[in-house]
Amino acid sequence: MTASNAFAGFAGEEREHLGEAPHAHAHVDPLAAVRSSADPPWDVYLTGTVFLDIIFTGLDTAPVRGTESWARGMGSSPGGVANMATALARLGLRTSLAAAFGDDHYGEYCWDALEQGEGIDLSASRTVPGWHSPVTVSMAYEGERTMVSHGHEPPPEEPAPDCPPRARAAVASLTPGKRAPWIAQAAGEGTRIFADVGWDDTGAWDLAGLADLEHCEAFLPNAEEAMRYTGADSPRAAAHALAEHVPVAVVTLGSEGAYAVDRRTGESAEVPAIAVEALDPTGAGDVFVAGFVTGTLAGWPLADRLAFAGLTAALSVQEFGGSLSAPGWAEIGAWWRRVQSVTGQDPAALRRYAFLAGLAPQEPLTAWPRRRAVPTIGFGRSA
Repeated sequence: MTASNAFAGFAGEEREHLGEAPHAHAHVDPLAAVRSSADPPWDVYLTGTVFLDIIFTGLDTAPVRGTESWARGMGSSPGGVANMATALARLGLRTSLAAAFGDDHYGEYCWDALEQGEGIDLSASRTVPGWHSPVTVSMAYEGERTMVSHGHEPPPEEPAPDCPPRARAAVASLTPGKRAPWIAQAAGEGTRIFADVGWDDTGAWDLAGLADLEHCEAFLPNAEEAMRYTGADSPRAAAHALAEHVPVAVVTLGSEGAYAVDRRTGESAEVPAIAVEALDPTGAGDVFVAGFVTGTLAGWPLADRLAFAGLTAALSVQEFGGSLSAPGWAEIGAWWRRVQSVTGQDPAALRRYAFLAGLAPQEPLTAWPRRRAVPTIGFGRSA
């Protein structure tokens, strides 16, 4: 029995059990064993565009032209690069974000949610006068999502600083045919670069066009992207082909899990997905990358990194929104306690996640954080 099948029996129950202390800080530092006085100030640096995401869930079908659809659920949250930043911060990494924020209420909400609610450093970010925040409306139905976005490019000097702050790692989204100067600068300072890539609208799918890949330690495309860039006839063959261009290639396989190749060690690993009942898949890919970055910086084996990344992504799709759904150690600990309590659980599946035993909180948390981002705009917070 695979891990995905072994853990499927309680997938529909997880939201109830994880609700014991949703998104409470567990004060877990996954890098505690590797920290020293010579460390850079930040574990991870990111730059990119912050969107205001408005998410509708509980739609039975896609909206039909000329009709009005009602959703059973709704949430609002910072989106775009904020998904990744929040996921990293909730996993205990010291996270710095350089982004442009509009000077409207949406921008104020996103800034406050990230800085005050999530503890993300925004000293490299800017508020741009007269620029309104980009907005995305996401509609989730039948396990998929449809999005409509609106926004304008910020002024060219925003938001990335001239020199990125020192960090253990940085996460970048590569753009075909374009270099991002900050990537080479950060890599030159010893920052480990983890990269993903979006859909190539040009249709070229030219791996040589991803010029900044030469600065990256790891590249994490999905199966379709990996096969198109390499011309391989399977995701696993594509991962091996990509490993000729980057030290670590990780290919996500959707419901089949993920496959990775480490060129430096010759190691490969595959971990099946955990079956879950998805409420909203927004941002799951970002959460997966955050989990893999966390495990890499902590020095975990390749298979453990894949398993942890897949677990965090699986937990995220059971809540609203791309950023506010990202799990913290409270949710991870609750999952680990729950999965061990299910009678008849496959021992092999449990052994795959046994590395959590020394990390995840063993008892439910009772203390809530003083401030935490809320899934809508305009509500006050209790102290």
